[in-house]
Amino acid sequence: MNPARKVRTRIAPSPTGFLHLGTARTALFNWAFARHFGGEFILRIEDTDLARSTQEAVDQIIAAMQWLGLDCDEGPYFQMQRIDRYREVIAQMLDAGTAYRCWCTPAELDAMREAQRARGEKPRYDGRWRPEPGKRLPAPPAGVEPVVRFRNPADGVVRWDDLVKGPIAIRNQELDDLVIARADAHEPGGVGTPTYNFCVVVDDWDMRITHVIRGDDHVNNTPRQINILRALGAELPVYGHVPMILGPDGDKLSKRHGAVSITQYDDDGYLPDAMVNYLARLGWSHGDDELFTRAQLVAWFDGSHLARHAAQWDAAKLDWVNAHYLKHTDDAMLAPMVAERLASRGIAAPADGRLARLCALYKDRCATLVELADWIGMHFVSVQPSPGLVAAHVSDAVLPALVALRERLAEVEWERSAIAAAIKRTLGEHGLKMPQLAQAVRVLVCGRVQTPSLDAVLEGFTREQVLQRLAGVRLRI
Repeated sequence: MNPARKVRTRIAPSPTGFLHLGTARTALFNWAFARHFGGEFILRIEDTDLARSTQEAVDQIIAAMQWLGLDCDEGPYFQMQRIDRYREVIAQMLDAGTAYRCWCTPAELDAMREAQRARGEKPRYDGRWRPEPGKRLPAPPAGVEPVVRFRNPADGVVRWDDLVKGPIAIRNQELDDLVIARADAHEPGGVGTPTYNFCVVVDDWDMRITHVIRGDDHVNNTPRQINILRALGAELPVYGHVPMILGPDGDKLSKRHGAVSITQYDDDGYLPDAMVNYLARLGWSHGDDELFTRAQLVAWFDGSHLARHAAQWDAAKLDWVNAHYLKHTDDAMLAPMVAERLASRGIAAPADGRLARLCALYKDRCATLVELADWIGMHFVSVQPSPGLVAAHVSDAVLPALVALRERLAEVEWERSAIAAAIKRTLGEHGLKMPQLAQAVRVLVCGRVQTPSLDAVLEGFTREQVLQRLAGVRLRI
C-alpha cells in the first residue's frame, strides 16, 4: 500500500435483512482500524437486490450503527443512486475490450454446466462469447438480451497478502468470466443492472478505500475484484478476511444461538460499550486483556492480532462483560435508561435522584438493564406476593414483630441507619433472628425472598409504600 494514502475503510451491508452480529463485528473492526490511523470510515448500503431490499432494513442498519457508536465520516451511500456511474464504467470497459456481451440463455448455461459435471469438470462458463484473436463469433440471437461479462485474464496468478490470512494465490484458470451486468437492459445496446461484485469494485475505487476488512466468505470474490481493479488501472486496497463467528456448538451462528439483529441486544438490555468490547474480542486480541474501553480499542487496533480461526459466540461471556459495564456505569447515566425500559412496561419512574440510588442498590446483581428494571420496578408498582411465599415466610410467630416494626417505621427518620436501628430493636424485643423477620418483610414489601440489605431496600421505597404493604396479607394490626 502507498503510505501516502489516507486510511479509508468501509462497511457495506445489504438491506435485505437486519444488521447481525457478523456484520456488526466487521463494521467495528473497520471503524477501529480507521480511527487508530486517523483515517475515515464510510457507510455504504448495497441495495442493488431490489426484490429483497427494504427501507425497514436500511433504517435498522443505521440505528444499529448509531447504537454501537460507530460514527461514519461519510455516507450512507446507496448503490442504486450510483447506477449511472456503474454503467458508465461498463461502457468504457466494453470499448476497451476488458468486458464483452454474452448472449447465452439460462437454458444454455444450465446445459453447459450439466455437461461439465458429467465429464467430472468444475462447472463454469466456457467462454463461448469471449472475443479472442482469430475467433469467429456467431451473430447475436434475436430476442435474447445479453449480459455483460468481465474478460478475466486467461493465465497467471492473482496474489495478495491478506491482513489476516497472509499470502494467498489463486490461478486465473480457476476463475471464469464474471457477469458484471444482468440481461435486463431497457434499450437496445444498453447495459443492464450491474452486479454486486462489480459495484463493490467501482465503489471501492471511487471512494478511495485503502483497506477492506470483511468476512472470509468473501475470499473467493477477492481475486475477481482484484482483476477488475487492475483492468480499470485502479490502486488496490489491502484486504483482510476475518473468519466467521460460530455458535457454542461449533456450527454456523444462527438464530437458535442468539444471532439476532444488533438492535435486539439494545432491547434486551445490553450496553453498547459492552457489546463493542465483546464483539472486538471475537476474532481479535490484545494480550490477555478481556475488558477495555473504546479508547483503548482504538489505541490498540492496528490490524495485527486478528485471529485466523473462527470465533465462538458465548452468551454467558457477553452477560459477564455487560455486568461489568453495568456495575461501572455512573448511576445518573443508568437512571434514564432504566426509566425508558420501565416506561415501555407502562411504569412511570422519573429519572431522578431516587431512581439513580436504586440503580446503585441493584446493579451489582444484574447482567442487563432488563434485569435491573425488573428489580427496580417493584418500587413503582403494587406487589402481590404469591400465597406460597406468604405461607412459607409470614408465620403466626412473626406477625407480632411485623406489627411492632410497622409502628416503629411510621415514626423514624426515613433513612437507612434509622431503618436499620428499628429492625434491630424489633428483633431484640421479639427474640427473632434476622432471617425470620427480614424474609417476611421482603415477601410482603418486595414480593420476593432475596434482596440486597433490607434496610437499604426499604429506604428505596417511600414510607407510605412500606407501611401499606406491611399492613397486607395475614397481618392484623
